[in-house]
Amino acid sequence: MEFDFYWLLLALPVAFLLGWIASRLDLRQLKREDQASPQAYFKGLNLLLNEQQDKAIDAFIEAVQHDPDTSDLHFALGNLFRRRGEYERAIRVHQHLLARADLKREERERAQHALAQDFMKAGLFDRAEEAFKALEGTAFSTDARLALLSLYERSRNWHPAIEVARQLEAAGTGSFTQRTAHLWCEVAHEADARGRSEDAELALQRARESAPQAARPLVMQGQRLVRQGRHAEALKIWDDLMVMQPQAFSLIASDYARSAQACGEAGNALAKLQNLYLQVPSVDILTALNSLQPDADARRQALMSHISQAPSLSAAQGLIRERLATHVPLEEAEIERLQQALATAAKPLQRYRCAACGFESQHYFWQCPGCQGWDTYPPRRLEDQ
Repeated sequence: MEFDFYWLLLALPVAFLLGWIASRLDLRQLKREDQASPQAYFKGLNLLLNEQQDKAIDAFIEAVQHDPDTSDLHFALGNLFRRRGEYERAIRVHQHLLARADLKREERERAQHALAQDFMKAGLFDRAEEAFKALEGTAFSTDARLALLSLYERSRNWHPAIEVARQLEAAGTGSFTQRTAHLWCEVAHEADARGRSEDAELALQRARESAPQAARPLVMQGQRLVRQGRHAEALKIWDDLMVMQPQAFSLIASDYARSAQACGEAGNALAKLQNLYLQVPSVDILTALNSLQPDADARRQALMSHISQAPSLSAAQGLIRERLATHVPLEEAEIERLQQALATAAKPLQRYRCAACGFESQHYFWQCPGCQGWDTYPPRRLEDQ
């Protein structure tokens, strides 16, 4: 039986037509499915922008049901759950994403990062640590290390925190020398609390090596020496602090003066504090300086000078204390300076504060200029409350 080419020529157009019709039907079906998902997605987005988070969640869930394979919808839903504080639901969404075998590597890393954030927010630090460590070598490795550093600091796990800070600096993320110095200081503080003096000293040395200009290691070294009765050595450490970090010296100015008196260096310490006060005038340094100053007139003059330049209650209190100690009446100029200091200190308290939004004003308002609320100002100034 011979093959008839006529039927072949007739079948080809028919097959083409049937294929075209089938493809159109598939395209329409696909188009309908694609339209359903974006509509729900944009509806959720609109609700989210209008701060209707409950309705937005419902819209995103609907979108996920229409297109369960779309990872972006899962990410949007999971992140929304996290923002709402529904961490368990966020964890389930991101775990579901990670369980998918067809997920691309970039999206899998993104889901891992989102899951780690869920654990962190939920306070599941052990699981968060594991999840962040799993991101090593990925595009999220820097973010993961920063999160781990914060996690270790919150859990007071100082040695792993120091290692992560070292890795971040080695990777060129930025300078972590100051932060590392603080971490070593925390190690020293815990070692001292446990009676491990040698470990504490070593940790403080590491802190100074990490950030030679940092103030805290010098402050702590001096304080440790004072507790051991080694006041002269403490003064040498704090002399370095005075040169390198004069702004921070006020933190231990009174300790410095007491140590100077304890080891017979009051005269030298007084001269150094006077020079420092000229560079960095502060009440703490002035108080330490006057504790070493034997001349009552010089003490009062120093207090008067400070009040005239920077009116403060602490300096005013010091002037009154000098009056009570020496029984020498205050002069009119001194009383005027005291009045100026009190007026400056009282000014921030002579305000009204809105109970609804905290807006403060010198004048009383029936309607708050900040939140537009009525009768939200208590009719009493801050100093009367």
